[in-house]
Amino acid sequence: MRSTAGILVSLLVALVAAGCVETGDFGRPKESVWNNLILPEAGIRAARERGELVSSLPFTDLEQELRDRSWRFLMPNQDRPWSDQALSNLARSRIRPASAHPSDPRLYYAALVGRPFASPASRFRQISDDADADLRLIDPFGAVAARVIATDRARLRSLPYVRDLTQNQVAEASARVIENRCLVAWVRSELRERTDSYRYALEHAFVDMPQDEAAETERVVNALDRHRHVLDGLPVPPWRDGICLTQFAEAPRAPVRPLVVKD
Repeated sequence: MRSTAGILVSLLVALVAAGCVETGDFGRPKESVWNNLILPEAGIRAARERGELVSSLPFTDLEQELRDRSWRFLMPNQDRPWSDQALSNLARSRIRPASAHPSDPRLYYAALVGRPFASPASRFRQISDDADADLRLIDPFGAVAARVIATDRARLRSLPYVRDLTQNQVAEASARVIENRCLVAWVRSELRERTDSYRYALEHAFVDMPQDEAAETERVVNALDRHRHVLDGLPVPPWRDGICLTQFAEAPRAPVRPLVVKD
């Protein structure tokens, strides 16, 4: 017999696949019951059923901002079809594993030229606009990610000094730290793939329909590629084939009693 969580996940898959992908300003998720409550709760249940680490701790303000800012990078480029948007939203919300996230640099270009357009120049401008939008959001995301990582380090350092801390509390804190770091690792990986998709589109568009605008587009794509170093320097686990290699994540120390306890 299927679990309640499994049934709920199946229903949500059907709804999201029907096109229920709500996007707000600056590429962030739109404030709604769907994005704020239903998808996250279903994602928690699905991730637990797959045996993934899940923390039930409430998100701090910084952790929530980190998740809001990750939306832009985990959702497909705007020219991708609605089916890719739906599948990506399922992976982003953890209803499906991250490995199920559509990943192919050719998809962006196929969508870019797959609908009618007045002039080839508009296709180069679209690539520039999309790459520039990513470029402008790297620094804000990187700043929040660095603050979350620093706060998590302080959290881990505090564990040995907290009295009456249960093993369950240690596990919850550890799971949240890993969730945070794996999210940053995922965004870093997706940014690399998005950059590859822009370069693929630029190169193939120039072969198919060369335009003077290609020079400016190349400049923007190169700037995005160079600026990825902002995330490359963050201390997060490796990300490989849609899987966060958590064995490389910093582990919390087991809580111990101080050698000297002052009355």
